[in-house]
Amino acid sequence: MPALRAGTEPVCAESSGTVRFREPSSRSPSSDARSSIRRSTTWRQLTVTLSILLLLALTACGGGDEPPAATQSSTPGTETSSTAEPDPEAAAQAAREAQVDAVLGGLDRRRQIAQLFVVGVPVNNPSGAAVPLIQETGVGGIFLHGRSAMAATDLAAATAGWPELTPGLRPWVAVDQEGGEVQTLSGPGFDELPPAVEQGALPPDQLAAVADGLGASLASAGINLDLAPVVDVVPAGTEQRNEPIGVFGRQYGSTAAAVVPAAGAVVDGLAAHGVTATIKHFPGLGRVEGNTDDVSGVTDTVTTRDDEQVAAFGTLAGSASAPFVMTSSATYTLIDPTAPAAFSPVVVTDLLRGQLGFDGVVISDDLGAAEAVQDIRPGDRAVRFLAAGGTLVLTVTAAVLPAMIDGVLARAEADPAFSAQVDAAVRTALLAKAERGLLG
Repeated sequence: MPALRAGTEPVCAESSGTVRFREPSSRSPSSDARSSIRRSTTWRQLTVTLSILLLLALTACGGGDEPPAATQSSTPGTETSSTAEPDPEAAAQAAREAQVDAVLGGLDRRRQIAQLFVVGVPVNNPSGAAVPLIQETGVGGIFLHGRSAMAATDLAAATAGWPELTPGLRPWVAVDQEGGEVQTLSGPGFDELPPAVEQGALPPDQLAAVADGLGASLASAGINLDLAPVVDVVPAGTEQRNEPIGVFGRQYGSTAAAVVPAAGAVVDGLAAHGVTATIKHFPGLGRVEGNTDDVSGVTDTVTTRDDEQVAAFGTLAGSASAPFVMTSSATYTLIDPTAPAAFSPVVVTDLLRGQLGFDGVVISDDLGAAEAVQDIRPGDRAVRFLAAGGTLVLTVTAAVLPAMIDGVLARAEADPAFSAQVDAAVRTALLAKAERGLLG
């Protein structure tokens, strides 16, 4: 207990339960008898006063056996509050967790697992395929694939009714809207975007304006998830050997120092309009030659855990705009030679989640139609991705969805450890929805 301030007051010694006194100031003796009487009287008065203070102190200190009931500040007339200031972010997080718990309580196990899938439908006929997927299967999201000249207003009309199919649990609505050769939507309301290599060469203010326009156009059409931007670093002079990225100019630069600020501007421009970005393809497709969409066995023999390409993902994954991270389906021999990145716990759990500290949504590259995964049964593709630490399985084709859900459900029922991983993935996926206003 802090000392009570007074001229000659008692002080509790909490370690021993004793009371100490501060000695009064000494005064010089006098030969005057009356002065001696006054000193004697004064000393008797002081003794009485000290005795009273002693009794009060013993009462306040509880004899040293119990702590004082209240603590006074060391400054007279002030009190020290023991009530901590409320943490707004902690309160918001608790509210989101409660939302997730409420949603989970209304979903059976199959529909919980269905939330871990983003499934492709043709962009030119979105509702015909999307409505039964959302309503009957309860998938977590829809991916509009292909190319469309549909106006933004028409697409908005098509997507507007989808949230009502699963009240309180809106789906992700995703596209590939990068620019250049990779632009799903190009009708009225959507600007024609230059390829990323040209975007990256723009002055920062101009690139910010492009990114803002991109976010605004997607939001106006009911899109809330863009599978962009590309963060792969393609070294200068190797572009034409790099089939998935460099050949199409999908890279924002030839060094991580150039890629990070440019891709970051896109991430922020999307987020400003409520559209979640997806940085891809971790840990990087900038050094490979084959395209995993078209060939199997694509391998990177150069990239290491500490590569600048990997570091670029780490920087952007920590953005306040909270992008998703998409894994590649190539194999990285200097990181984990035993499995493609999407199926590698070393890549997803140890490197991305551990070393880089990312705890958000990890989404796969296409595990449905991509040639890189055709030698693996659909159910096993989904199981292996989730077991590696992934969150959302992307499949361009809906035909494999039942087998994927069945595979995950069967494995979860047989393997408690995997079941716990599924639970964690579902919670991560739903928390991401809660953070973006897609629950409730």
